[in-house]
Order: sequence, then structure tokens, then C-alpha cells
Amino acid sequence: MPTSRTGRPPAPRVPKRPAAARLPRQQGVFAFYHRARRGWDRPLTAYYLIFGGSLLITVLGLVMVYSASQITALQMSLPGSYFFRKQLLAAVIGSGLLFAASRMPVKLHRALAYPILAGAVFLMVLVQIPGIGVSVNGNQNWISLGGSFQIQPSEFGKLALVLWGADLLARKQDKRLLTQWKHMLVPLVPAAFMLLGLIMIGGDMGTAIILTAILFGLLWLAGAPTRLFAGVLSVAAVLGLILIKTSANRMARLQCLGATEPQSGPVDCWQAVHGIYALASGGIFGSGLGASVEKWGQLPEAHTDFIFAVTGEELGLAGTLSVLALFAALGYAGIRVAGRTEDPFVRYAAGGVTTWITAQAVINIGAVLGLLPIAGVPLPLFSYGGSALLPTMFAIGLLIAFARDEPAARAALAMRQPRFGRKRGAGGTGSKRSPRRWNTMRRRASAARSSGER
Repeated sequence: MPTSRTGRPPAPRVPKRPAAARLPRQQGVFAFYHRARRGWDRPLTAYYLIFGGSLLITVLGLVMVYSASQITALQMSLPGSYFFRKQLLAAVIGSGLLFAASRMPVKLHRALAYPILAGAVFLMVLVQIPGIGVSVNGNQNWISLGGSFQIQPSEFGKLALVLWGADLLARKQDKRLLTQWKHMLVPLVPAAFMLLGLIMIGGDMGTAIILTAILFGLLWLAGAPTRLFAGVLSVAAVLGLILIKTSANRMARLQCLGATEPQSGPVDCWQAVHGIYALASGGIFGSGLGASVEKWGQLPEAHTDFIFAVTGEELGLAGTLSVLALFAALGYAGIRVAGRTEDPFVRYAAGGVTTWITAQAVINIGAVLGLLPIAGVPLPLFSYGGSALLPTMFAIGLLIAFARDEPAARAALAMRQPRFGRKRGAGGTGSKRSPRRWNTMRRRASAARSSGER
């Protein structure tokens, strides 16, 4: 047996480890699934989804409003960028509202509930006064602000119902009164019916449907019994059928479901059918931005209620699925915020806002796809309309504020704050940087432990 120079026997060689075999495809998929799941469970996931999703929807909406409204503006002898500039101005103002709402404490949001409700009711009453209210497309739900600017108070009624209803239910839950059906219904349901009545006087059933969805969302979050929930739903369904039966326009919209020809019978389904034409001609990747054919006078309301159809024609299936994915992410984040909080007001307000945006998106997209009757509601954050954009962006600011208010999210955001300008240790300006670094890491560790963050 050979020996080494020292006379000792050589140490046995350790056999080389075989090269790591490539993981099977199933393990790779499972590993990706677990990494994605850990990413979804991070404290700031909801915050980033709400902020990023709403920003992308708004920016893409501005692009599509500019593309879809050019022909309409030129037909009205206006500059091609007329509607885009108005929407951009509303987006800038709405961004200020979003930032303000995202920085407000929860107490201030609750304090604003009653003033916003009173202001919305006052403006909705003014709409019905001759000489003040303005009729648009047969619905008198507008107030002229001078020039080409108008405001639709019923859009602010959605925000008012969310804030006021959440504050009302939260106060009753603190007093343990929600176990009694009369406290759960009164005065929430009568106040909601008052708003619905003011809206229906002007003939805007689409906004009334969204308000009804918000009411049901609040009752569901409050834990309404099945019998009570079914009773309110039955009353709303009966009233809705009566309103549809007594209006020839609403009956015509109902009869256009599944229509494939613009004039297949006694009912004119021009708008519904041409919306399907626009989606069908887009293909996978669309005809190109600005290359829509249906917006050249064939598709009514191309930049408002049927902007999703123009998106499908110009950006194709990829564009429409991207919009759907953004709304799905926004809805998931809202549900997550409402489900992880211990504050009843935050839970009701976040659930109400999520119900509002999700229901309105489903009704608008369902009408464009021919699956639901045309209700005349815009696509949130996407369609043209400053009156709809401003309260919606304020509501998004509410969700951002609630997402930032979670204990783990607060700790994670505090760890990412800039450290510039902080005072040094006791050594003054001549002290070393190591004590400052040690204090920072110790503060980070204590913050993470106190929040329960992983």
C-alpha cells in the first residue's frame, strides 16, 4: 500500500458526488406553485396589486379613450383629442383624490361618510329641478357646470353608500346590535332605497343596479341571515321586473340578448350586434391601435359604454384578457384586504368598494359580450367620463389606505423607508458608522417581530 511522504497511509478519497439531476417537470411546476403562493402571501401583495392594477387600468383606459373618441370628436366638429384631454384632466384630479384618500386615517374616512352622503343626496335632488338638471340620452341625471363640463351626482352616491353604510354597520357591530334584523336593515335599507328612488326618477337603471349590488354586498358582509337576504333580494327583483316591464326601452334591451343581426325583428339591436362585430374582428392580437373600423360611426358610445369592444378590435383577445386579468387582480386584492382586517369599518368599506368595482365591470363587459342587457354603465377606471372616474379613484385610494394599514404591511413599509438624515449615535459627527448600522438592524428586527411578519 503506497504511503505518503510523512510515512502515514494516505487518507481515503471521498467519492465525488454525482451531478444534481434535473428536477422532473412536475417538481418544477410544484416548486413554482409554492413560490408563487408564498409571493401571494406577502404583506404588501394587496398594496401592490391595488396600486399597480388601478394604475395600469387607468393608463390603458386613457390610451383607448384617445383611440376610440377621435372619430366621434371629429364628427362633432371638435379637435380629435377633445375627449382625451377632458379624461386626462379628470385622471389628474382623480390622482390627487386617490393620494389624499390613501393618506387619510380611518377615523377621517369615517368622519367624511355623513358629509359625502348629504352632499350626494343634495345634488341628486338638484338634478330633478327644471333648469338645473340636464338630460343626456333620455336620462336626467346630470348637472351642468358651465361650458362642456357636467357632473353626474349618482356616481358619487355609490361612494356615499359605501362609506356611510360601512360606518353604520361598524358602529352597530361594536354595540352588538347586528344580531337583530331590524338593526341590520334600518336605516341602511331605507336610505339605500331613497338613493335608488332619486336615481330612478331620472331613468338611470344601470346605476341603480350597481347601488343595489353594493347594498347586497354590505348585507352579506354583515352576516345577514339567508331568509333576510332572500327577502330583500326578492323585493328588489320584483321592483326591477316592474321597472323593466313599464319601459319599452328596457324591454328592447332585454330582447337583444343573443341577437346576431342589427334588425332581426321589431327591436333594433344595432349597438349590441356591432359590439360583437368589433370583438369578433379583432382576432388574437387585434388590428392595431387606432385601426378600429367600428368606431367610424358604426358603434354608438364607442368611447364610453362600449370601449371594451373597441379594445377587443384593436388589441385583440390578448388585450381583452389583459384587462380582465387586471380587474381580477384588483378584485382579489380587495377581498384580501376585507378578509384580513380586524376593523369592522375597514372590512365593510373594502368589501363595498370591491363589490362596486367588480359588479360594474361584470355588467359592462357582460353587455358588450352579449351575455347581459345593455345597462349603460361605464367600465370602471377605463371608460370615458370624469363623473365616474373621480369617485372610483377616491375609492381606490380607500383600498390603498386599508392595505397599508395592515400590521405586517406597516412593518414592511417602515423597513423600506429611506434612512438618510437620521441622527448618528452618541459619538456625534466623528463617530463611526457601525453603531448607526447596528441600531437600524435592531429596530428592523423588533418591528418585524411585533407585526407577526414571517
